[in-house]
Amino acid sequence: MSNDSNQKQDITGALVNEHRLILRMIALLEHNATRTAAKTYSNWHFYLDGVDFIRNYADRFHHAKEEDVLFEALIKNGMPRDHSPVAAMLMEHEQGRAFVKSMETAALEELSGQAGREMTIADNALAYAALLREHIAKEDEILYPLAERVIPDTMRDGIIAGYAAAEARTAADLTARYEEAVAGYEQENE
Repeated sequence: MSNDSNQKQDITGALVNEHRLILRMIALLEHNATRTAAKTYSNWHFYLDGVDFIRNYADRFHHAKEEDVLFEALIKNGMPRDHSPVAAMLMEHEQGRAFVKSMETAALEELSGQAGREMTIADNALAYAALLREHIAKEDEILYPLAERVIPDTMRDGIIAGYAAAEARTAADLTARYEEAVAGYEQENE
């Protein structure tokens, strides 16, 4: 694919678009976790569906492209692996995974009859949502624009190919399936 010398191939637009669906799920988590904390929402399956979305769409699909492709390209282009924006983003991905695991455990405990796990669910859902909102803002407003500025044209086709390879490792209908699931929960909250 040839690039006009004045027009670089976009390497972050797809990631920004994926953030939109992730932010929709985060809004649902915030809304429902607030209701759970107030003891007015107890659909534990919603939280398990949220965990499924986070693990499969946000983590395996989206974060895989960031971690294995874009972040590696930034490192190859000279950004340090440690004590850098990449290191901070990776650390936040791990923090998010811990919140998700705790939310999942508590939701499963509620489903198995162990009452009183509402605040653990709500607290972890809200902590994850807050972390990810801030994380996405840093990526969209700082890291991605930086990547667009510093990644040379010679690396861009490889990044796009890396994204395609990451996408090929997931179900073909993954995005559509999660868009439908999120839309369903959004309608439930109207």
